[in-house]
Amino acid sequence: MATEVVSVIGGERVGEAVRRTPSTNPARLSDVVGTVGSAGPEVLVKAAEAARDAQAAWAATPAPQRGQVIANVGRLMTANKERLAALVTREIGKPIAEARGEVQEIIDTCDFFVGEGRRLYGQTVPSEMPDKQLFTFRRPVGTVVVITAGNFPVAVPSWYIVPALLCGNTVVWKPAEYSAVVSDAFYEIFAHSGVPAGVFNVVYADGPDTFTGLEQALQAGLVNKVGFTGSSAVGSRIGELCGRHLQTPCLELGGKNPMVITEDADLDLAVEGALFSGFGTAGQRCTSLGTVIVHESVHDDFVARFSRAVADAAMGDPAQDVLFGPLLDEKFAAGFEKSLGWIAAHHQVIGATGRVSADNPRSGFVGDPAAGLFYHPVIVDGVRPDDELFMNETFGPVVGITTYSSLDDAIALGNKSGYGLSSSIYTTDPNKAFRFAQGISAGMVSVNNSTSGAEAHLPFGGNGKSGNGSRQSGIWVLDQFTRWQSLNWDYSGKLQKAQMDTETVEADLSFQLP
Repeated sequence: MATEVVSVIGGERVGEAVRRTPSTNPARLSDVVGTVGSAGPEVLVKAAEAARDAQAAWAATPAPQRGQVIANVGRLMTANKERLAALVTREIGKPIAEARGEVQEIIDTCDFFVGEGRRLYGQTVPSEMPDKQLFTFRRPVGTVVVITAGNFPVAVPSWYIVPALLCGNTVVWKPAEYSAVVSDAFYEIFAHSGVPAGVFNVVYADGPDTFTGLEQALQAGLVNKVGFTGSSAVGSRIGELCGRHLQTPCLELGGKNPMVITEDADLDLAVEGALFSGFGTAGQRCTSLGTVIVHESVHDDFVARFSRAVADAAMGDPAQDVLFGPLLDEKFAAGFEKSLGWIAAHHQVIGATGRVSADNPRSGFVGDPAAGLFYHPVIVDGVRPDDELFMNETFGPVVGITTYSSLDDAIALGNKSGYGLSSSIYTTDPNKAFRFAQGISAGMVSVNNSTSGAEAHLPFGGNGKSGNGSRQSGIWVLDQFTRWQSLNWDYSGKLQKAQMDTETVEADLSFQLP
């Protein structure tokens, strides 16, 4: 029987909904995973009120104790790893191996932040005056609204929610509706880990209602920080909205991630990296490979090897051992078909395009292609810097290829789209690797590795159209969910004025050695 999912405010299920829609398995569209009760804007505002009411008590809870709650989350995630991974695979069609890795990323994030409950270090700072001490403290920002996409329905939310809670903030989370059943399971693990009612709230709503609710909550002074993972277009609107209230959101947006392959690269290794970067998760990662920028001297060799690898890759039923499965949802299938419309007459298309079907078959397909939203992996050679296919995120299984002659040209091509999330270079020359890292605008650089793949203790985020410079993961995310407070304590018994009452050390600055 399908699960019914509704919003949770203050630990209570909220039955009111403006509509109820099914969440289906994209690998088997006849399989209804659950029904989602989508709320109106007022529910997000109520959730923010509940979070604001709970925040002071949660912030007053000693940080090591909050760390114990995060430890409990990690233990429960470990105990439920297979169940949660299976649900990820069923609801969004991610291959089971990747789904297990996604749950492991939550566990790793919890493991990292358990220790931060006993750190969250401030500093003691020497004063310029006697009998005075200076200190700095990290304080929670307050109430945080987190809005996430469904391509990573549990790992990416943990990047925001775990450190936000650990730092003493309360959270209102708005996950994607098409991954709502997984999101509800994620919430339940937190609720059973000792997170008090009202500290973590969940609202299911569509985009327009979410934006309206956020606008109203900000206007009412209920929200202190917004974290958003999604498209660059929506991120720009959220950034503008937050700016009106003198807030800086944490924005993790799209990407058009380049992979440069130099003339001295290990081509077999580069092919392996391009295959996973471009077609893992069916190209539906913000870090998915956008364009291969390959040196003209090895172009033909690389294309031949890459084409064979893509043709041989297993795709289909995500419960099996496949490289990738279906697109996430009907709306993403429609968006990807629009991207395929960018293929022009001057492009060389390698392999079939469009939806896999009896009339458009894929050799070696695993399972029944007619059951779900399965699309052929596409290689498009000969893309040009002014092509829509070169400049825009495609969010699906298509990889463009272009050539370069000098490394400076490759770096310029890598920066041209205006995105700056992830990048990769394959080379055996350290000089090229460092020159590339220095010149590329991406927030993340890989050398002889995929454009995809984040470790829980490394900063994740981008620049330009990929984000506003904020970072998730590791100690760097603490700056998103805490504010610095300075304290000066004067115990001299008199008013000492900085820069005015300080003593000057005299010196003979005209002295010269004989």
